[in-house]
Amino acid sequence: MALIKSISGIRGTIGGRAGEGLSPLDLVKFTSAYASFILSSKKSDSKTIVVGRDARISGEMVNKVVVGTLMGMGMDVLDIGLATTPTTEMAVKAEKAAGGIILTASHNPKQWNALKLLNEKGEFLNAKEGQTILKLAEADDYVFAEVDNIGKLSTSDEYTKKHIEKILSLDLVDVDAIKAADFKVAIDCVNSVGGIAIPELLEALGVKTVEKLYCDPTGHFPHNPEPLPEHLTEISDLMKSGKFDVGFVVDPDVDRLAIIGEDGSMFGEEYTLVAVADYVLQHTPGNTVSNMSSTRALRDVTHKYNCEYTASAVGEVNVVTQMKASNAVIGGEGNGGIIYPANHYGRDALVGIALFLSHLAKEKKTVSELRKTYPNYFMSKNKIELTPQIDVDGVLAVIKGSYKQYEINDIDGVKIDFPQGWVHLRKSNTEPIIRIYSEAGTPEQADNFAKAIMDEIKRIAGI
Repeated sequence: MALIKSISGIRGTIGGRAGEGLSPLDLVKFTSAYASFILSSKKSDSKTIVVGRDARISGEMVNKVVVGTLMGMGMDVLDIGLATTPTTEMAVKAEKAAGGIILTASHNPKQWNALKLLNEKGEFLNAKEGQTILKLAEADDYVFAEVDNIGKLSTSDEYTKKHIEKILSLDLVDVDAIKAADFKVAIDCVNSVGGIAIPELLEALGVKTVEKLYCDPTGHFPHNPEPLPEHLTEISDLMKSGKFDVGFVVDPDVDRLAIIGEDGSMFGEEYTLVAVADYVLQHTPGNTVSNMSSTRALRDVTHKYNCEYTASAVGEVNVVTQMKASNAVIGGEGNGGIIYPANHYGRDALVGIALFLSHLAKEKKTVSELRKTYPNYFMSKNKIELTPQIDVDGVLAVIKGSYKQYEINDIDGVKIDFPQGWVHLRKSNTEPIIRIYSEAGTPEQADNFAKAIMDEIKRIAGI
């Protein structure tokens, strides 16, 4: 059993004792704390909370507990049912609601579920707000409504359609070009809500041939639901048949997008954002943002258009904050997360698909040919287990001083930019580890960067 309380939400495994997993009692506790925070913050005149969920097996149970608790706190609830994370985010804004809760554990396996908490803009809460909710929950500091003030429940199944309509209305989504290209597309939606939304989107974009893998929203994930190359062998083998132009894979809540080439090759999750940014910048030059652990290729593409790239701290809320500060036209994360402000400030695989297909249609290249037009970098991801005796901040300070001749960014751990690549060290928020990500022009160089830093950390920490 596991229960992880973080500023971005509450996630845990289903079953077991209260406090050891995400039990109904824990759901009531954290939902009540969230409702209490919303009521006290008075950022909205509305008392409506939008609730959407992915298709995982526990979703219906979790939904009923969360919805009932919100009503018990005096909140009105708009339940939009099975919906992607970006759909739920957009529904909050469209409804002028006070906030929203997305019931999804994202790429975690089927035994997990979570509460992702949104503000009145349909965006994730910041660190201070999240910490306030955790304190309210810890203190059981919330008051349920009297009987005459219990909230009301309404439902809607229109928001997937509204989300797609919004995407089709975007200037850079070229439906005519996509139709003319007559793409043949394969999709893997891991038996969650992508199986509802993505076929509808492709049909609206004029894609006539769609091969559907795992599009039945049962929550029985056919493989590890994180869209990494090692989990995508089936769709890769399908693409090698030569019958399809592009393959798309999403995670259970559809905020991450992986792309497969016509030859079965992986486009690379890091390069989902790079390709979409290239297309956006061609037509609407402007600034870009990604987190510090994302590929340097986005910076290179941004500079090609004489625009400014900025790195943010890791975490979607931090990327969005920096995008607003930089007035960025496109941004996101290297895990396949596209944030396109013309649509909304949240990672959205649906808008990513629409923009990528528009780009592919206009470039008149195959997916593998398009991938070759971008700078080629390789990433190495490592970690070091921590003991309670290790002074992590002290270790990072020493590392920072040892490499002070290079460009250093310390807004989130320490990132060292070398001429040939970079290394980013940061303490995990959820595990007792230091993550060491590195990137360079060859896999060997990326591994060498990581090894050098890891050896230095071990020497400093005496491990």
